Amino acid sequence: MAEFRLPKNSRITKGQEHKASPEATRVKKFKIYRYDPDSGENPRYDTFEVDLDDCGPMVLDALIKIKGEQDSSLTFRRSCREGICGSCSMNIAGKNGLACTTAIEDVKGEVQITPLPHMDVIKDLVPDFTHFYAQYASIKPWLQTVTTTPSGKERLQSPKDREKLDGLYECILCACCSTSCPSYWWNSDKFLGPAILLQAYRWLADSRDEMTGERLDQLEDPFRLYRCHTIMNCANACPKGLNPAKAIAEVKKLEAERVL
Repeated sequence: MAEFRLPKNSRITKGQEHKASPEATRVKKFKIYRYDPDSGENPRYDTFEVDLDDCGPMVLDALIKIKGEQDSSLTFRRSCREGICGSCSMNIAGKNGLACTTAIEDVKGEVQITPLPHMDVIKDLVPDFTHFYAQYASIKPWLQTVTTTPSGKERLQSPKDREKLDGLYECILCACCSTSCPSYWWNSDKFLGPAILLQAYRWLADSRDEMTGERLDQLEDPFRLYRCHTIMNCANACPKGLNPAKAIAEVKKLEAERVL
């Protein structure tokens, strides 16, 4: 029988334990993935005990407290703390999400935190978004037109046409959806993934954009678009409540309609 095992240098080992103050009465354990490529050591899980009576309510609050008081080398991204920038996306208790909008009390028992799955890790909880952003740039995510703009005026859009962008423009490019998609795990070199395809449809749905044919030509590919199998992990993982699978289905519909 075939046996499949991770390479020795990638197996996660047990790391250090950081205890809370003996005076702490309400303690929560955080099991955090640690990896420093410069050290040459295997990744590990460090455990931190946090006094919840002296900590904010969100997972990001706990991470900031840990970095500030227990281990300053802990590395993660964060910025707005309001669920707007998408910087603090990570896998929390087995589900992709934003650390700043995930309440500690919503996670039962020990809180296990790892980087977004199936992405190269730069350090600790920081994944490498280089390829993800290159895919985003490939769809030309800006308004493209061929007609001249009326002198001194904006390109106007009716309220009805504007409503078509609801559920699309709110995407914050946190990559929670794409990194929860098995099709993206196995084919990320060719498949654009839920986040980028939702962004692609945002411009296809914009009544002001005049490059619909060219955009559809760019997406017409067995892998780039059609590797989506409507697994729906993307909609389940999106911290903004968006539905990338629906947007992808709309793109496929546009491709089919122009053939017919």
